Formats: sequence, C-alpha cells, structure tokens
Amino acid sequence: MDLMATLGRMLGFSFAAGINLYATVAILGLASRYGWVSLPPQFQAFNSDIVIGAAIVMYLIEFFADKVPYIDTLWDVVHTAIRPVGGALIAVTTLGDASPGLEGLVALLGGAVAAGSHLTKTSTRAAANTSPEPFSNWILSLGEDLFVVGLGYLALQYPVAALVVAGVLLVLIIIFATVIIRTVRQWFARRRPALRPT
Repeated sequence: MDLMATLGRMLGFSFAAGINLYATVAILGLASRYGWVSLPPQFQAFNSDIVIGAAIVMYLIEFFADKVPYIDTLWDVVHTAIRPVGGALIAVTTLGDASPGLEGLVALLGGAVAAGSHLTKTSTRAAANTSPEPFSNWILSLGEDLFVVGLGYLALQYPVAALVVAGVLLVLIIIFATVIIRTVRQWFARRRPALRPT
C-alpha cells in the first residue's frame, strides 16, 4: 500500500506540475507546513518560507498571465523547460531516500509525466486562442486551476485515487497524440502527390 501511495503522489503531483507547477509546489508546501495530512518526512523539503512564498507569488503571476490570450501561450512556451524539470524534482522528492539509479529513473518518469500534461495544456490553450472571444481562455484557465487543486487534494488524501486519475489521463493523452500524429501523416501523404510537378 505504501508503494501505491508513493506512486500515486509521485504521478499525481508530477501531472499537476505540468499544468501549474507553482500551485502544485504551494499545495505541497502549505500541506507540509500546516500538517493537513500525515506526510512522509521527505515532504518537509517544501516546508520553507522561501519556497512557499515564491510559489504563491509565481502562482499569482501565472493566474493573471494565464487568462490573457497569447500571453498564456508565451508563458507556456517559457515553461516548456521549467514544468518538466519541476515535475522531475517533485517526483524525486516524493520518492525519499533511494539509490541514485532509482532516483534517476523516477526523475525521468516525473519529468515525462509533467511534459505530457504540459504539452497537452499548451496545445489546448493555443487552439483556444484562435477563438475571437476571451471566455474560452478564462474557462480553460480556471478549470486547470481547479483541476490542479483537486488532483493535489487527491494525491495528499487519497494517493491511490490520484494514481488512477493520472494513469487514465496519461493513457488518454497517448491515445489522442497517436491519433493526431496519424491524421497529420495521412494528410501530408495525400497532399504530397498533388504537390509534385506534372
């Protein structure tokens, strides 16, 4: 059960970090500070005034930047390197004491999960920016914020449920990415003969 709880927290928090790293770190820091749930000792790494304060300030900046079309895309592009690294660090911290090889494997897993959720968010928001009205952006952004808080709550209170949610979402991301890639390849394959000179 401890292994499942660790895996659930690792994947849940890494997935959430790919969507909103700062909210995820703030949740971890505040949960450690105020003892919302009984957490393993390694989570005390987030219980720092500097970490909690910086996470909250950056979350507030992201909260407003994320509501403005095209600014949100720029913000996401900048965070293409930051969120996966954050997801990897959170995953390693969640693991606790382990061998360097296992830490490296977990860092790769956490970073890959965060990258997957980040790229899904980024592409969805970029598609929403093509709409002339701003409401779709606001709704998506608020939905993402609520999702991160909800997944963070699950990972803290019910890590096995967080494992199931993150696992299902990762499978869906892989399926949709496969369908999109196949569709794009077929589209280019059909266009190629038409582009050849006669």
